[in-house]
Amino acid sequence: MRIAIGCDHGGIVLKPAVLAYLKEKDIEITDFGTNDTASVDYPIYAKKVAEAVASGAADKGILLCGTGIGMSIAANKVKGIRAAVLSDEFSAAACSAHNNANILCLGGRVVSPEKAVKLVDLWLTTPFEGDRHNRRLQIIAEMDERK
Repeated sequence: MRIAIGCDHGGIVLKPAVLAYLKEKDIEITDFGTNDTASVDYPIYAKKVAEAVASGAADKGILLCGTGIGMSIAANKVKGIRAAVLSDEFSAAACSAHNNANILCLGGRVVSPEKAVKLVDLWLTTPFEGDRHNRRLQIIAEMDERK
Protein backbone atom coordinates (compact mmCIF):
# COMPACT_ATOMS: atom_id res chain seq x y z
CA MET A 1 0.00 0.00 0.00
CA ARG A 2 1.15 3.53 -0.83
CA ILE A 3 0.00 6.46 1.30
CA ALA A 4 0.53 10.15 0.61
CA ILE A 5 0.65 12.37 3.69
CA GLY A 6 0.54 16.11 4.13
CA CYS A 7 0.03 18.49 6.99
CA ASP A 8 0.09 22.10 8.00
CA HIS A 9 1.40 23.74 11.17
CA GLY A 10 -1.77 22.76 13.09
CA GLY A 11 -1.40 19.08 12.26
CA ILE A 12 2.35 18.71 12.71
CA VAL A 13 1.82 17.45 16.28
CA LEU A 14 0.21 14.27 14.88
CA LYS A 15 2.66 13.61 12.08
CA PRO A 16 5.46 11.78 13.98
CA ALA A 17 3.05 9.26 15.53
CA VAL A 18 1.20 8.65 12.25
CA LEU A 19 4.46 8.23 10.31
CA ALA A 20 5.80 5.81 12.94
CA TYR A 21 2.62 3.72 12.67
CA LEU A 22 2.79 3.62 8.86
CA LYS A 23 6.47 2.66 8.91
CA GLU A 24 5.77 -0.07 11.49
CA LYS A 25 3.20 -1.51 9.06
CA ASP A 26 5.69 -1.36 6.16
CA ILE A 27 3.48 1.06 4.24
CA GLU A 28 5.16 3.07 1.49
CA ILE A 29 4.93 6.79 2.33
CA THR A 30 5.15 9.88 0.16
CA ASP A 31 5.52 12.86 2.49
CA PHE A 32 4.46 16.19 0.98
CA GLY A 33 5.32 18.18 4.13
CA THR A 34 5.18 20.43 6.06
CA ASN A 35 7.82 19.51 8.59
CA ASP A 36 7.71 22.23 11.24
CA THR A 37 5.37 24.61 13.04
CA ALA A 38 5.86 27.62 10.74
CA SER A 39 2.52 28.85 9.41
CA VAL A 40 1.69 27.49 5.94
CA ASP A 41 -1.33 27.44 3.65
CA TYR A 42 -3.07 24.07 4.10
CA PRO A 43 -4.72 23.95 0.63
CA ILE A 44 -1.28 23.55 -0.96
CA TYR A 45 -0.70 20.29 0.93
CA ALA A 46 -4.27 19.08 0.50
CA LYS A 47 -3.98 19.52 -3.26
CA LYS A 48 -0.69 17.61 -3.45
CA VAL A 49 -2.03 14.65 -1.49
CA ALA A 50 -5.41 14.63 -3.25
CA GLU A 51 -3.81 14.74 -6.69
CA ALA A 52 -1.48 11.87 -5.75
CA VAL A 53 -4.46 9.76 -4.70
CA ALA A 54 -6.64 10.76 -7.67
CA SER A 55 -3.85 9.97 -10.14
CA GLY A 56 -3.10 6.58 -8.59
CA ALA A 57 0.39 7.57 -7.46
CA ALA A 58 -0.87 6.81 -3.94
CA ASP A 59 -3.58 4.37 -2.87
CA LYS A 60 -4.79 6.56 -0.02
CA GLY A 61 -3.94 9.83 1.65
CA ILE A 62 -3.72 11.30 5.13
CA LEU A 63 -4.07 15.02 5.79
CA LEU A 64 -3.39 16.67 9.13
CA CYS A 65 -4.32 20.21 10.13
CA GLY A 66 -5.76 21.93 13.18
CA THR A 67 -9.23 20.40 12.86
CA GLY A 68 -9.10 18.33 9.67
CA ILE A 69 -11.90 20.46 8.25
CA GLY A 70 -9.90 22.80 6.03
CA MET A 71 -7.87 19.95 4.58
CA SER A 72 -11.02 17.96 3.81
CA ILE A 73 -12.72 20.90 2.10
CA ALA A 74 -9.68 21.48 -0.09
CA ALA A 75 -9.04 17.79 -0.86
CA ASN A 76 -12.67 17.20 -1.82
CA LYS A 77 -12.31 19.77 -4.61
CA VAL A 78 -10.19 17.22 -6.52
CA LYS A 79 -12.23 14.89 -8.72
CA GLY A 80 -12.43 11.36 -7.34
CA ILE A 81 -11.54 12.25 -3.78
CA ARG A 82 -13.66 11.19 -0.82
CA ALA A 83 -11.93 12.86 2.13
CA ALA A 84 -13.40 12.32 5.59
CA VAL A 85 -12.75 14.26 8.78
CA LEU A 86 -12.54 11.94 11.77
CA SER A 87 -12.32 12.26 15.51
CA ASP A 88 -13.96 9.04 16.73
CA GLU A 89 -13.62 5.30 16.19
CA PHE A 90 -17.12 4.72 14.79
CA SER A 91 -16.58 7.29 12.04
CA ALA A 92 -13.15 5.85 11.23
CA ALA A 93 -14.65 2.44 10.55
CA ALA A 94 -17.80 3.77 8.87
CA CYS A 95 -15.98 6.03 6.42
CA SER A 96 -14.13 2.96 5.13
CA ALA A 97 -17.02 0.49 5.30
CA HIS A 98 -19.70 2.76 3.85
CA ASN A 99 -17.96 5.60 1.99
CA ASN A 100 -14.71 3.97 0.87
CA ALA A 101 -12.99 7.22 1.92
CA ASN A 102 -9.66 7.50 0.16
CA ILE A 103 -8.31 10.35 2.29
CA LEU A 104 -8.41 10.59 6.06
CA CYS A 105 -8.29 14.08 7.66
CA LEU A 106 -7.38 14.57 11.30
CA GLY A 107 -6.98 17.61 13.52
CA GLY A 108 -4.02 18.13 15.82
CA ARG A 109 -6.17 20.41 17.98
CA VAL A 110 -8.95 17.80 18.17
CA VAL A 111 -7.29 14.40 18.66
CA SER A 112 -4.14 13.26 20.45
CA PRO A 113 -1.33 11.50 18.59
CA GLU A 114 -2.35 8.22 20.23
CA LYS A 115 -5.96 8.64 19.13
CA ALA A 116 -4.81 9.60 15.64
CA VAL A 117 -2.95 6.28 15.33
CA LYS A 118 -6.06 4.36 16.45
CA LEU A 119 -8.18 6.19 13.87
CA VAL A 120 -5.67 5.59 11.07
CA ASP A 121 -5.53 1.91 11.98
CA LEU A 122 -9.33 1.54 11.91
CA TRP A 123 -9.57 3.43 8.64
CA LEU A 124 -6.91 1.26 6.99
CA THR A 125 -8.11 -2.10 8.33
CA THR A 126 -11.89 -1.75 7.90
CA PRO A 127 -12.91 -3.16 4.52
CA PHE A 128 -15.37 -1.43 2.19
CA GLU A 129 -18.69 -3.29 2.33
CA GLY A 130 -19.70 -2.58 -1.25
CA ASP A 131 -23.28 -3.68 -2.02
CA ARG A 132 -25.72 -0.80 -1.47
CA HIS A 133 -22.81 1.56 -0.81
CA ASN A 134 -21.57 1.16 -4.39
CA ARG A 135 -24.80 2.74 -5.62
CA ARG A 136 -24.23 5.74 -3.37
CA LEU A 137 -20.62 6.14 -4.46
CA GLN A 138 -21.79 6.07 -8.07
CA ILE A 139 -24.09 9.01 -7.34
CA ILE A 140 -21.14 10.87 -5.83
CA ALA A 141 -19.00 10.05 -8.88
CA GLU A 142 -21.73 11.47 -11.12
CA MET A 143 -21.65 14.65 -9.06
CA ASP A 144 -17.90 14.87 -9.75
CA GLU A 145 -18.63 14.81 -13.47
CA ARG A 146 -20.79 17.92 -13.17
CA LYS A 147 -17.98 20.05 -11.72
